[in-house]
Amino acid sequence: MNKKYTFLDQYLKTQLKKPNFKRKWKESEVQYQLVRQLIKARVSQQISQRKLAQKAKTTQAVISRIESFSINPSVGLVDKLAHALGKQLSIKIA
Repeated sequence: MNKKYTFLDQYLKTQLKKPNFKRKWKESEVQYQLVRQLIKARVSQQISQRKLAQKAKTTQAVISRIESFSINPSVGLVDKLAHALGKQLSIKIA
């Protein structure tokens, strides 16, 4: 196993023992999965952030902020991005 991954795994294991960190970690999972799917769709279509922004009528800076977890996008914005990528937004509450 790579030494960096071992350190990260150990660090995460230690941090997840802290209730506040564990709560924040779980809260961020939905945003992480959402952003991961947006990036995957954009990259698989070989679309730049700028081109996606043009298609969704927003700015490249907004796309960058979403992809770097600097902002938590609204459902409306995610829907615009999904349509710009030729996808449909689907929300499931389980």
